[in-house]
Amino acid sequence: MRRFSQRSALVTLSEINITPLLDLAFVLLIIFVITTPLLEQSLPMKLPVGGGPSPRVDHHDIRTVEINAAGELRLNRKPIGIDQLEQTLVNDFHSNSNLVVAIRADENGRNRDTYRVIDCLRKHGITRMDLKTEPPKRR
Repeated sequence: MRRFSQRSALVTLSEINITPLLDLAFVLLIIFVITTPLLEQSLPMKLPVGGGPSPRVDHHDIRTVEINAAGELRLNRKPIGIDQLEQTLVNDFHSNSNLVVAIRADENGRNRDTYRVIDCLRKHGITRMDLKTEPPKRR
């Protein structure tokens, strides 16, 4: 004697178990929380201490130039030479007059490399620059 009829086998499942979906969402959230700070800094460098908070600027208007202690340049995490950097920033400035160049220079690097980038910017009228520093530690 069977307790279940043939009819119940043909009924479709009308409920969806969302527990695996929530597990996946939480795992992705944890991965993004862990990897986001790693993506922010592409060159290992020690920034000088000082300065205050930067003014709010649209992130589409910012170009980040990084200069490590050896004098290597990166524009938005991609290695670049000084001539290419100058041409790229000038083209960006002509298409967007609100361009802000954020300069991250290693405190143990040569000032000559930083000054060379600043001179290139000023020569073409790009005056909106932001020199990145580490905030002072609170006691």
